[in-house]
Amino acid sequence: MKVVLHVCCGVCAAGAASRLKEEGHEVLGYFYNPNIYPEEEFQRRLGVARRVAAQFGFALEAPDYQPEEWTSVAGHLPDEPEGGRRCGICYRLRLERTARFFATSGADAFTTTLTVGPRKRAAVINAIGQQIGGERFLARDFKKKEGYRKAIGLARQWDLYRQHYCGCRYSLPKT
Repeated sequence: MKVVLHVCCGVCAAGAASRLKEEGHEVLGYFYNPNIYPEEEFQRRLGVARRVAAQFGFALEAPDYQPEEWTSVAGHLPDEPEGGRRCGICYRLRLERTARFFATSGADAFTTTLTVGPRKRAAVINAIGQQIGGERFLARDFKKKEGYRKAIGLARQWDLYRQHYCGCRYSLPKT
């Protein structure tokens, strides 16, 4: 089956793509992340995602950086904690855009790397994905079955940049 994989970053892409390939799927990557701040961080994560796509031999599509898309739907919630209401809105934005890409891609299903992260609740992400895509959304918890550990191992092996915040301006570590 051909699967569109929403890619949030290279490390998570490594873990999710590895699992999808093991399951026998063909992967088509889609890097849509208007939440990432600042633009230099967006470009850095995109570059790493491209390296991972090349390692696994899949194409990676990436629309231009458009942070105003995220700001217009989630920017009014600066005080929400990680995993709070802002995150659900952000997941929905990215999965809706991925579903639109999927609809024109010729793929059979779509999913997301978001569930690789240990702080991301797969049940929430999968519920949003299924609301958007129904049976065409491939619900997975990519952190399970050693998925997170495998992603970190590949990041070390390939010397991939690992970010220390989800990406949005409100999760940026205070220095």
